[in-house]
Amino acid sequence: MAVPSILVVDDEGSIRRTLREILEYEGFAVDEAENGKEALEKLTASPYDLVLLDVKMPGMDGMEVLQTISEKMPDQPVVMISGHGTIETAVEATKLGAFDFIEKPPDLNRLLLTIRNALDRGHLEAENRRMRQTIAEKHDRELIPILGESPAINRIKETIERVAPTEARVLITGEPGTGKELVAKWIHHLSNRSRGPMVEVNCAAIPGELIESELFGHEKGSFTGATKQRIGKFEQAHEGTLFLDEIGDMSLSAQAKVLRALQENKISRVGGDRAIPVDVRVLAATNKDLLEEIGEGRFREDLYHRLSVILIHVPPLRERREDIPLIARHFSVHIARRNGLGEKRFSEEALERLMRLEWRGNVRELHNVVERLLILSEGEEVTARDVDRFAQSGHAAGNPVENLIDRYEEFSAFRDQAEKLFIEQKLRQHDWNISRTAEAIGIQRSHLYNKMNKYEIEREDR
Repeated sequence: MAVPSILVVDDEGSIRRTLREILEYEGFAVDEAENGKEALEKLTASPYDLVLLDVKMPGMDGMEVLQTISEKMPDQPVVMISGHGTIETAVEATKLGAFDFIEKPPDLNRLLLTIRNALDRGHLEAENRRMRQTIAEKHDRELIPILGESPAINRIKETIERVAPTEARVLITGEPGTGKELVAKWIHHLSNRSRGPMVEVNCAAIPGELIESELFGHEKGSFTGATKQRIGKFEQAHEGTLFLDEIGDMSLSAQAKVLRALQENKISRVGGDRAIPVDVRVLAATNKDLLEEIGEGRFREDLYHRLSVILIHVPPLRERREDIPLIARHFSVHIARRNGLGEKRFSEEALERLMRLEWRGNVRELHNVVERLLILSEGEEVTARDVDRFAQSGHAAGNPVENLIDRYEEFSAFRDQAEKLFIEQKLRQHDWNISRTAEAIGIQRSHLYNKMNKYEIEREDR
């Protein structure tokens, strides 16, 4: 491990030498500065693990140096040392970010303990920063782009770029499967809160009697089954973004509490009487016509106006068919990699066929269809014939693959069965030669063996 480095800043040479001897004996690497200007020059050239900083110095005193460090090097740990310490000075130093304040002459044991604690905290904070950066970079890599170049999608992208850096609330509308959640994620990603959490709540998936506990938390014993305190989504999203998906399905009582939270920036847990401040940006989405819901008395008009400072409508796929080829190609690359399949291209005729379909399930349905085509189509190209055979839900009787689609309501189960048929077919074509079959499919031999074991595929008798 690297030896911790300490910069001792004091205008008295005898104190610097004494501290240097003590610290070097304890195994630290020590450097000196006799005034604030020299200290800042050294810190600018190379950061130290810790700064021991005297308060009273001619010219720029220690508090001025600390102020500059706080503004320009906020992660730099500093311990203040002074022979003229006051409570007011110690409090001010702490507010400026000093780890501790020690009076001269320092007690040796306390000084060493303070130094080690400051170094430990500095290392912990540095590690936390590295972890947060790693998580943020991973999130950035995994964040799916908003695909499409149609006028409607370009307008959405422009709106996101303009609204994201603000604190404005956004209501995102559109049919199921159009990508409303992705729009919310990009608003958060491009916002000033991007390093904070993004907490998502699907209001339609939570029973009405539990939604308030989910959003606001509850105190132990507040109702039957509340065996311990629960922190709600509003608190979890503090200094970040709260995404309320399918908000049109929220109960009226919960709507009233959400409205109050937005008005006051405070919440109270179920069964509690303490107001808890929350700093949250709320984004909401719905596939319902909220104005119609207001007319039917199922949604609060005042909450609607609170949420819809900015309105973003995500159009259905059938209204932007020109985006389908781009989206299909993007999905095909990622699906092929995830399933260990060789990448396939789509013929122009196949893409034209896809553009003619109805797409009631929108982008989500297109993703499933592309996955189905990659698994079931033969060769290195998805053809128009493949689209005609496998893309739509209605199929001619007697086709075994189409019968599978009818049998399995869950696509994951259908996919497994379809992949099994596909592998068996390829094995027969290559006379059950594992190496040639794996090469033809575009996967490793070991991967093919694993799939054969998974699906219990055995060589047929000749």
